[in-house]
Amino acid sequence: MITLAELLAPGSIDGGQLLTIAPAMAPFLAGIRATALTGGLAVAAQTSLAQINGGLARTNHMQQFIALIALSALAVLVCFAWERHQRTLERVRTVSEAVQQVLLPPLPPHVGVVRTASHYLAAAEAAQVGGDLYAVTRVPGRCTRIILGDARGHGLEAVPDASRLINAFWETAHRWAPLPEIVADMEASVCCRLSELPGPGTAIAEHLITAVVVEIPDDHGPALIVNCGHPPPLLLHEGVVTTLEACEPTPPMGLCELTGCPRRADPVPFAIGDMLLLYTDGVIEARDTEGSFYPLAERIATCTASSPDVLLADVHRDLLEHVGSRLTDDAAMVAIEHMPSVPHNEPGAARYCEPGAAAVLRRSHSTA
Repeated sequence: MITLAELLAPGSIDGGQLLTIAPAMAPFLAGIRATALTGGLAVAAQTSLAQINGGLARTNHMQQFIALIALSALAVLVCFAWERHQRTLERVRTVSEAVQQVLLPPLPPHVGVVRTASHYLAAAEAAQVGGDLYAVTRVPGRCTRIILGDARGHGLEAVPDASRLINAFWETAHRWAPLPEIVADMEASVCCRLSELPGPGTAIAEHLITAVVVEIPDDHGPALIVNCGHPPPLLLHEGVVTTLEACEPTPPMGLCELTGCPRRADPVPFAIGDMLLLYTDGVIEARDTEGSFYPLAERIATCTASSPDVLLADVHRDLLEHVGSRLTDDAAMVAIEHMPSVPHNEPGAARYCEPGAAAVLRRSHSTA
């Protein structure tokens, strides 16, 4: 179009200068070959227009010719760098999705007497995992246990601590023992792995992990909750939201020899049809443009969700609208609904905690 305008109205416009628009825009609209072709056509058009208007020997035509060649070459280099960046980003995304499937497999929709749903938002760009974690396991014929935790930091740097706690949960939570004892064994396992980290002078406090562990018995008794420095769960009962603060708050896991505080399980009435929402601080500390925190309890009080997955979908959509941009911290949520009875095809613990699962996770993490 620029060349045609110059030919139809010679002298009224300087087509040589305007021809730089094409190669400058090409990297944003096309691939390497199309960008190179666009640059070549622009150089050819510049040569033709220069010949019509006095030849390349004129100073201004020669300057425009050299500038157009340089700009076209630069456009091809920019396009090459951009496509290489896109390929790298795609590989990172593929790896992170694979790690997520190993580290945070989707929770089964039905476990024991509960329906579950989970949702995860990683703060790191292109990452699918971070420092938040969740998992579920069964003690066959007795109860269902669910954990949600938050390792210090966010993004990929927090994945090792999250994997340590998930491994510890899968190793211990499927066996029958009082919940505080299970949590104590989990913490001992985490501290054992932290002690094996290479390098002297590693600060233990750098590896602290907050967590909340929930046990829902099959006999419809009260749920048991052990809270290790984590934001309190929310109980949704007949449209009323209750914040389940711990009776005796205990510190996060990973402090190891810095604390010997015993863990305590708080009983919570959990009737059929009730929903329990576990979440990390990335949800309640998300800020809007005015700096206001996300009011999670207020929002779910007005929610009319009929199932855990619908509840999390509503909260997720509302959370992103509140923030208006990408989250600055990892955010995870798990919703649990109390169902009337255990399904007849009770799968047992093997489905949720297969033998050797922790070893597989450790090998996969080392490979990653």
